[in-house]
Amino acid sequence: MERQTDSVPGRKAAIKAATALAFFGAIAIAIVIFGADAAYPWIKALHVIAVISWMAGMLYIPRLFIYHGDCSPDSDQARTFSVMEQRLMKVIMNPAMAISWILGLYIAWTVFEFQGGWLHAKLAATVVLSGVHGYFAKSVKAFGRGEYVGNARFWRLMNEVPTLLMIAIVVLVIVKPF
Repeated sequence: MERQTDSVPGRKAAIKAATALAFFGAIAIAIVIFGADAAYPWIKALHVIAVISWMAGMLYIPRLFIYHGDCSPDSDQARTFSVMEQRLMKVIMNPAMAISWILGLYIAWTVFEFQGGWLHAKLAATVVLSGVHGYFAKSVKAFGRGEYVGNARFWRLMNEVPTLLMIAIVVLVIVKPF
């Protein structure tokens, strides 16, 4: 049985993440070669994929913190949760957030020319979501050091913050209420 606390699974995950980044790089090259108009549906699709990946991590990591907080800081279980949290942050959430921002700003600039109240509100909500991401990253480091941040109730409430921001962002993008 493969142990998840050794470096081999982490290396495999890093290779997968590098492969995904290479794929996104290939799309960027295709944009340069074939032009932005032909590439726009791909850019939008990749943006949505990155956002989904980012949100999956944002919704999962508070749950890991709840479980992590239930075990002793020096236990094997705590070390396993720490590895899971670190890999989720480094391999999925950070790259997904970066790709979401890069492609989202590209779309905001080339398609909408940064115009529209809905777009400004969406960008503001995304900045707040990025701040929550930063707080989660800081918490991953604290949990990894055995410094438990918050309690189960706190993390259950924090789990709702990305959900509410996601709902607001989706409504702003689809409905464009102003």
